[in-house]
Amino acid sequence: MRALIVDDSRFIRNHLRGLLAPLGMECEEAANGADGLAMLHSSTPFDLALLDWNMPIMSGLEMLSQMRAEGYTSVKVLMVTTRSENDNIMRALEAGADEYLMKPFEAEALSGKLAMMGLVEA
Repeated sequence: MRALIVDDSRFIRNHLRGLLAPLGMECEEAANGADGLAMLHSSTPFDLALLDWNMPIMSGLEMLSQMRAEGYTSVKVLMVTTRSENDNIMRALEAGADEYLMKPFEAEALSGKLAMMGLVEA
C-alpha cells in the first residue's frame, strides 16, 4: 500500500509517516499541492493521499479538485487539516475527499478513518 503525504509542515509529514509505516504503508512526501500532483503523475500509483488544506503554491483542496478532474478516482483522499468548520468539510467532500480528519488528532483517530476507508482492518 502506498501513501502520499502532502503537507507544508515537515513535522506533520514525519508524524504521519511514523503512524502509517507500522501499518505497512510505503510513504512519499510533498510540501505543497503542486509537488503532490507532480508525484502523482510521475510515480507508481498511490492508494492513499493525505492532504493538508493550507499550503503555499497550491492548497490541498485545489490539489484534490485537480486530481479528481484528471481521473485519479481510485486514490483514496483523507484531508488532514486544522479547518474544522462544517462548510469546509462539505467543500472537501464535494470536491472528492473520502474522509476528513482535523488536526490535532490521536493515532487512533487516523486508524479509524483509514478503517472507514477500507485501507486497514478496524
